[in-house]
Amino acid sequence: MKFILGSASPRRLELLAQIGVRPDDVRPPDIDETPRKAELPRPYCARIAREKVAAVEAGDDDIVLCADTTVALGRRILGKPADRAEAEDFLRRLSGRRHRVVTAVAVRRGARVWERDVQSSVKMKVLSEPEIASYLDSGDWQGKAGGYGIQGPAGAFIPWISGSFTAIVGLPLAETANLLVAAGYPLYGGRA
Repeated sequence: MKFILGSASPRRLELLAQIGVRPDDVRPPDIDETPRKAELPRPYCARIAREKVAAVEAGDDDIVLCADTTVALGRRILGKPADRAEAEDFLRRLSGRRHRVVTAVAVRRGARVWERDVQSSVKMKVLSEPEIASYLDSGDWQGKAGGYGIQGPAGAFIPWISGSFTAIVGLPLAETANLLVAAGYPLYGGRA
């Protein structure tokens, strides 16, 4: 049995290491992450995690973990910004408002898939022009849902959260540990 992480995210690798999990291999899937017409954030996120885990090639006894994180402003999905202008638009929309961060996790072993999604609420303070410009200049927004990462410099913009901090970063550890154990991963000793 091998454990395969289906993600290119260095944050997910770091989070897994916090619970003593180190993948035998990392195989980021290449799928189309375009939201469907009128698709809502939570079902979208769960669908993408399922599609990612299905796209990773693995043996029948291997365990594959994939996840997806999206920022939801009402019914709108704020994915990874394509460029600086879109990142700026996202930050201006989030400034002074509460939003949701949804992270869906899918674990596959053979034909069986276990999945879970976690929603957290996040409040971003009202951002000043210098704060927006400085953050955009940092480049930290690149590759991050909603155009920001709470674990980096943008953490200074977040006075309040309700939910799972690790889910906001990109992988809810408590739920992920439970899914891995359900799939037979020897998280707490022993092999399934």
